[in-house]
Amino acid sequence: MGLQSKMTVYAAIAGVFALMGGIIYYASLDNTDLEQVEIKLTSVKLMDINIIDNQAKFEVTFLIKNPGDKTLTVSVIDYQLYGDDVLLGSGQYSTTDVALPGRALFYSGAEIPLKNTFVLSKSEVNSEIYEKAVNEKITNFTSEGNMTTQTAWSEVDKDFTTGY
Repeated sequence: MGLQSKMTVYAAIAGVFALMGGIIYYASLDNTDLEQVEIKLTSVKLMDINIIDNQAKFEVTFLIKNPGDKTLTVSVIDYQLYGDDVLLGSGQYSTTDVALPGRALFYSGAEIPLKNTFVLSKSEVNSEIYEKAVNEKITNFTSEGNMTTQTAWSEVDKDFTTGY
C-alpha cells in the first residue's frame, strides 16, 4: 500500500507542474499581440514656466496604437526626451498604482493619446537649450525609451524611438 500512495503523490506533483506549464504557455500566447503595439511622439507643448525655480513644464503626448487582436493596457512609458538632438532629461508615464480594470483600455485598432508632464530644470541642461525650450524655438523633438504593455495574463517590455 505504501508504494501506491507514493505513486499517487508523484502523479499529483507531476499534474501540478503540468498545470503550471499550461498556464505559462497560455499566458505567452498574448505576447505577439503585445509586441505589435506602436508608440509615436505627437507633441511637446510648453505649459508653465517657473522663473523662481528655473523650471519649465511641458505636456508630452504619445499616441499609442493597438493593431493586434487582444485588448491591452499601457502601464509604464520610461523615456528620454531630446530637443534638437540634445538630451533634455528623463520622464515617466505610469499607471502602475491604478488597478488593471481602471486603466485606459486599448481595444483592437484603438489609438489613444497618453499625456505626461515633463519638467525641464535649467540646472540640468545648458542655458542655451533651456532658453530655446522656454521660447518654443526647438524645431524637433525625439524620444527613446521603454514601454510596458499588459493583458490580464501577460506583460511585455518594448524599446522604442520616435520623434517629430
